[in-house]
Amino acid sequence: MIKANFDIPLDFLSAATPPLVGVDISSSSVKMVELSLTPKKTGYIVERYAIEPLPKGAVSDGNINNLEAVSESMQRAWRRLGTRIKNISLALPAATVITKKILLPAGMREEDLEYQVESEANQYIPFALDEVNLDFQVIGPALGNADEVEVMLAASRKANVEDRVAAAQASGLRTVVMDVEPFAAQLAFEQISVQLPDGAVDKCVALVDIGAIVMNVNVLRNGQSIYSRDQQIGGDQLTQQIQNTFGLSPEEAEAGKRNGGLPDNYESDVLEPFRENIVAEITRALQFFYASSQYNEVDFIVLAGGCAALPRLDDAVATRTQVSTMVANPFAMMTLSSRIKPKQLQADAPSLIIACGLAMRRFDPS
Repeated sequence: MIKANFDIPLDFLSAATPPLVGVDISSSSVKMVELSLTPKKTGYIVERYAIEPLPKGAVSDGNINNLEAVSESMQRAWRRLGTRIKNISLALPAATVITKKILLPAGMREEDLEYQVESEANQYIPFALDEVNLDFQVIGPALGNADEVEVMLAASRKANVEDRVAAAQASGLRTVVMDVEPFAAQLAFEQISVQLPDGAVDKCVALVDIGAIVMNVNVLRNGQSIYSRDQQIGGDQLTQQIQNTFGLSPEEAEAGKRNGGLPDNYESDVLEPFRENIVAEITRALQFFYASSQYNEVDFIVLAGGCAALPRLDDAVATRTQVSTMVANPFAMMTLSSRIKPKQLQADAPSLIIACGLAMRRFDPS
């Protein structure tokens, strides 16, 4: 790993770590997950998780706008978690990270590989290298050429990394891993793919993460991303529509969306049109995928994010796309500790996929 440009004590994209908590800082909340291994190390145990709302505007477009508010929410989430572990793994949004797969000669020494990656990085990064955190991972032999290896290059402006580390530090936590959100989601997807027929081997799976503001469509094949696209639609739009239709405050609208109790015409006048918009955007994203790749179909759609659990959204997506669709639950095959309420975890699971992947970094040897 390249560490020469680092001003903070963490390894960008690093994986081998001491016990840690996965922490996902989204635009709407801080989510934390702690996992352990079963006694025979054949599976995971969900030890704890917590979700703490963020004030509106504290995080937007992947940027921390109110560091104090974020650190306070992180502190409350950690206290609610009830753990002693203060080491955490964080992730940067894809929009703040430049990633590029490059090919390099196989068999290079580590120092030569680092030098070559830095040289290659100059071609793809529109900033001076001393302004970015830069790292890489060797993925494996290049397809069809044993003399080359495929390397994933990742770079982000230092401010993006430092803001998250500073928020964690202010809340009393120590960042030991900085990941990238789609990579963390892909790691958690390993726990979802085993729930699909034949483990989805040699199949295209569209992982659709519908957050508060952005919907990310990431098409995976055998665990590798082959297409990714962001669409500007998310749960905040539904909250805004509830506010406008029923004259509620943002807090009342959000509570009604999550807990029910809205007027009888909520389903027909607000939820149904929003659900149709989501379905249309997913269909549109798949059409972009077909137009820009060698594939003309996806085999499965997996819905994640806070909006994934909207009533009958999975059925609506399956009907429109004619693709088998499920709501993500990366914990379905895991053992639950006595602290976990299974029904509540099932409801929260779609929004915890990134935090789950970050928690799994504790056990990832790559």
